[in-house]
Amino acid sequence: MRFQGRVTQWQDDRGYGFIIPDGGGERIFLHVRALVSQQPRPADGAIVTYELARDAQGRPRAAAVRGLGRQGEKSTVSGPRARRWPWALTALFFAGLGAAVLAGRAPAALPAFYAAISLIAFAAYAIDKSAARNGTWRTPEKTLHLLALAGGWPGALLAQQLLRHKSAKGSFLAVFWATVIVNGGLLGYLLTPGGSPLLHRLLDQF
Repeated sequence: MRFQGRVTQWQDDRGYGFIIPDGGGERIFLHVRALVSQQPRPADGAIVTYELARDAQGRPRAAAVRGLGRQGEKSTVSGPRARRWPWALTALFFAGLGAAVLAGRAPAALPAFYAAISLIAFAAYAIDKSAARNGTWRTPEKTLHLLALAGGWPGALLAQQLLRHKSAKGSFLAVFWATVIVNGGLLGYLLTPGGSPLLHRLLDQF
């Protein structure tokens, strides 16, 4: 028998949360492994259907979980459609880098550097998400922030969106956006006449 409820207290970095049944009653434990194959990770407020099971201690848990979106329409378990603004921001940033290169304000290697470090950051997020699912060694958050600070924040931003990883933890996101601001400020200085020699030295090492 299948039931319907709403996801609450979802902790994406830990892979679990709870379901509040539509008919009321005891909340149901939800683990990421209970999702039906190919279902994206959930988010708070997502409407899901599930089967009721019991763990080894007899406590209720959800099984065979499927998503219905937020309004009951057939959708993904994560609720609303993926936001488009991270893609727009990333595209705008790289377009700005390209314009700076064409205007002679930045070396041609600069967009390539940001693309490379972004790919590394994306891979680091993917590895950490896999580790979170399998209970193996996690990538330290400090490492993820350092990659973003070094210029990998576009890849990190897309990883948060596409992988649904580190996208709901407020303290992590606060530091992440601080690294974006610092990197942007540093880039602005490096594109000035005074910072250009340092930029070229850094890219020569890359």
